[in-house]
Amino acid sequence: TRNIANKLSLNVADKPDSQDICFVPNGDYSSVIKKFRPESFKAGDILDLSGKKLGEHEGIINYTIGQRKGIKISNVDPLYVLNIDADKNTIIVGPKESLIIQNLELRDLNILGSEEEFDQLISVKVRSTGSLLKAKIKIKENLANIEIIDGEAGISPGQACVFYSKDEHGDKLLGGGWIYKTANKNLST
Repeated sequence: TRNIANKLSLNVADKPDSQDICFVPNGDYSSVIKKFRPESFKAGDILDLSGKKLGEHEGIINYTIGQRKGIKISNVDPLYVLNIDADKNTIIVGPKESLIIQNLELRDLNILGSEEEFDQLISVKVRSTGSLLKAKIKIKENLANIEIIDGEAGISPGQACVFYSKDEHGDKLLGGGWIYKTANKNLST
């Protein structure tokens, strides 16, 4: 795209990639959220998985699932944000292994492979730069249930999940779909 823009002498050819919310003035997304959801800035409790209070947060706006830095609680092992309960204004934290997702549900599938190819172990990818993950898949109409054999952290609804198998030419694209549900009792996704 940039090469085409250069050839056409467009002034956006060297513009940096957008990495944030583009419609927010000056990139100040917190002011927009403060206007529409002021309760997001209200202090609340940080709890562990058992419900024990470990500290206080300065507003759920400052946290995201999987976050490690900025929790401001010292612990023997690092703590990660596992759940953000906006109704109770609490943040639940726990160990990294509590972020692991093994089951995904997908919709809006685009299947390119044959039915038989899905009867065996396949590989899935949930991030363009991520690793191929061994998985079992069950397809029913335009939905799929994915079981990731070793699990993976940092998977959320809204992400794409792409299916691959290996053949004599290398990785073969079998299709993909959109994650609409993940299964982990510790996470809010």
